[in-house]
Amino acid sequence: MEGSKRQPLGVELVRRGIVSEKEVNDALEYQKTHRDIKLGEILKNTSSCDKAVLIEQIGDIIGEKGILINANDIEIDIEKYISLDVAKECKAVPFEIYSGKIRVCFSDTSNRAHIDKVRLILLNKGLVMDRYISFEENVVSILNMLEGDVSENIDINDDTVKLVDSIIKTAMSKRASDIHFEPMENKIRIRFRIDGELYTITEISNDKQPSIIGRLKSISNMYQEKQEDQDGRIVSYPAYNIRVSSQKNIYGEKFVLRLLKKNQNIKDLYELGFPKTEDVAKCFNKKNSITIMGAPTGEGKTTSLYSIVNYLNRPEINITTVEDPVEIRIDGINQIEIGAKSNFSSALRTILRQDPDIILVGEIRDKETAEISLQAGQTGHYVLSTIHTIDAIEVITRLRKLGISNYDIASTLATTVSQRLVRKLCPKCAKERDFNEEELKAISMIEEKYGIKFDLKDKKTYDAVGCEFCNHIGYIDRIAMFEILKVDEKIKELISNDESPLTIKKEALQSGYVPLEIDGINKVISGITNMKELNKKLILY
Repeated sequence: MEGSKRQPLGVELVRRGIVSEKEVNDALEYQKTHRDIKLGEILKNTSSCDKAVLIEQIGDIIGEKGILINANDIEIDIEKYISLDVAKECKAVPFEIYSGKIRVCFSDTSNRAHIDKVRLILLNKGLVMDRYISFEENVVSILNMLEGDVSENIDINDDTVKLVDSIIKTAMSKRASDIHFEPMENKIRIRFRIDGELYTITEISNDKQPSIIGRLKSISNMYQEKQEDQDGRIVSYPAYNIRVSSQKNIYGEKFVLRLLKKNQNIKDLYELGFPKTEDVAKCFNKKNSITIMGAPTGEGKTTSLYSIVNYLNRPEINITTVEDPVEIRIDGINQIEIGAKSNFSSALRTILRQDPDIILVGEIRDKETAEISLQAGQTGHYVLSTIHTIDAIEVITRLRKLGISNYDIASTLATTVSQRLVRKLCPKCAKERDFNEEELKAISMIEEKYGIKFDLKDKKTYDAVGCEFCNHIGYIDRIAMFEILKVDEKIKELISNDESPLTIKKEALQSGYVPLEIDGINKVISGITNMKELNKKLILY
């Protein structure tokens, strides 16, 4: 890693006050029986100094740029620029692109053959390499993460039945929500989606593609002979409902498995991230009305609806849901799953004859479903549903575009909620630091935009690092940022008068409406997540 003689490096580190002379001598003594381990790697694990400072100083001493790289620093799809095989051979991790250059972190900058190999590959892609150095353990950890670091669980040489089973079970153990089987030119790539991010787990020889496709179709109850888009289900894992989708591409058939855990505990809204300043009882359960969750796909709308329904669930109330599909089963609730021959609007008509008090409609997709849902809210029921929008205000715009009248919206809509999911920092390894200039500038812009002031006195933020507890990712689980629009009399009047979303938002802000950005920054200040995660979802800087 160092690219220079070890003793001068140790002497220089002592001279700079980074480590003590005793720490260097102990490291050199250890190295006598572990000659394959570099001095810097030993000091990282044995000295009391800050690891980031240590690698920065080692880099400076040997004429390189040192960085304590971790999974959270990876801003690009590594395999888009160099293959995983080359990355592992050269122990190189491309991690960021800027101004036509690509930053690449190596564990050993003294190996000219490896440096030149990566440099030429990137040059052929029109990118100039900007070289960095880090500890070998960190680089290898990231490369293992790209493969999922699951070699102990997945043996690609297993027979097909065992291989598919081990992939599915490993995904379950790693809390994956989706498994991707992706045929490529010379291999099948397996990826897991964990906490909203996709990770490459392993790659399988292409000659196994026919048998893997056959096995997936067999356990999913799909037609074996058809090479066309199909949907199926796997029911052989007692704790999970697994939805399967297949689609033909130029190299074969791609499969995506959605893992839905049965009977999982439903978190209350505050656990999901609902602001403590909001009263759940006042936000929801308003008869003769509808509450709509608006957010893009994959942002946790359905999970929040389940939490609301579970909160409202009592023996004296008849709650009926219509979903596609039923993702979580809740005792005491009538849950209906629409099939291929039915839809939300037809199922809703039947539900209204079943004497419901509360109705959950999985999603408003069209004018007919929207009309029936609002009519149900106008006739004594409380309706909950979701719609695809970017924020709570845009729910009104979306209903208008579906053809719902301003009168019906104003008279029925009680609350709209929007949310975004961000990853939570791992409590075991998050590293405290001061807010940097870029982050403070972004926070200042939000303060100016909304006329508020955040209390940043003596507040710190945290970087994701990565450890065994979080699978070396630096984050574990997710939390939602929320914004809640309560449709009061003034908002109703603006809707009835066909006022613009901007006008409605200005009035809402006067009435206590808290936008996503503010709730997100409050969660950053609380140490739950960081500005990097927030910026991914809201693009603040």
